Order: sequence, then structure tokens, then C-alpha cells
Amino acid sequence: MEIILGSQSPRRRELMAGLDLPFTAITIDADESYPADLQAGDIPYYISRAKARAYENQLLPDQLLITADTIVWLDGHMLGKPHDEAEAITMLKQLSGKTHQVYTAVTFAQKGKELETIVDKTDVTFAELSEEEIVSYVRHYHPLDKAGAYGVQEWIGYMGIEKIEGSFYNVMGLPVQKLYTELLNYEE
Repeated sequence: MEIILGSQSPRRRELMAGLDLPFTAITIDADESYPADLQAGDIPYYISRAKARAYENQLLPDQLLITADTIVWLDGHMLGKPHDEAEAITMLKQLSGKTHQVYTAVTFAQKGKELETIVDKTDVTFAELSEEEIVSYVRHYHPLDKAGAYGVQEWIGYMGIEKIEGSFYNVMGLPVQKLYTELLNYEE
């Protein structure tokens, strides 16, 4: 079975490579909008499946497509990818001193079969961050391509995260242990 990772995220590609399974990475252009009434884990579930549907007609019978989506959920609201540095700074100020949830949905697609989707949740607790720390992080790391405006594997994660309950790799964008376990169901 040929595995195709439908993601342009360098972090997802790195995490997938860590499983030592051969795969091909492709970029999928999909509509990532979602119904306004969706909450928490239902949002990445919906978007991950939309990404899979955007490519599933191009799949060959011996191919397995994997798509994913990650969101940060704080106090009943989603924090997506910031549009600019000012929005990134605002997001990090909101996360400072609080616990939030990171949800990642992973969808598996095969030609002629129903989509399968798993969702993982990780609780992340930030210490109180100073404005200087936040501004310095945003200016040096440019986290505009990251949900919630931070990378757990970067400086802010080292110095600012007090506690993680759940998968560290889920916070990076791919719950690799759960993904690996699910892949065992596709072995031939």
C-alpha cells in the first residue's frame, strides 16, 4: 500500500518520516471553511475530511491518503493561524497563564471506501508570559503558519509550557502513535 500524506506542513512531514514508513507528500488545495456551529474537535474533523474529499477521486486502488488538521481551542473559541504579527501577539497573550486544548483530526482515505477519521486532544498549560517574551518569540520565530501562533518544539515551548497532558506530537500537528496504530489496520 502506497501512503500519501496530503499536507504541506513541514512538521507533519517530519513526524510522518519519524515512523520510518515510506510515503509521498503532496499539497492539497481544499476549502478549509466549516459550519459556524461546530465546536472543538468537530472543527478539525470536518476540515481533515474536506481535505481528503478534495483529493480522493485521484486515488489509485493501492493508495492510502492521510490528511490532517489541527486547531487550538481556548475558552470556547478556536485560535487558528494568525494573519500577522499583531494577531500572533494577541493570541499568545490570550494563552498566557492558561490551559488550552489542541485538537488534531487525521483522516484516512482509500478509493471506493468510507473515510475513517480519528481525533486526538491534548491539554497544554502555559506559564505567565511577559509581553517582551511574546514579542521576541513572534519576531524571531514568525509563527504565522501555526495554529494558536506557537510551535511547541520552539523556544516558547521550552520556556513557556508548564504542562502537557496527552500527546506532545499531537500539539506539533500529528498524533503519530494513534496514527501508527490506525495504520496497522491497513496492512496487507
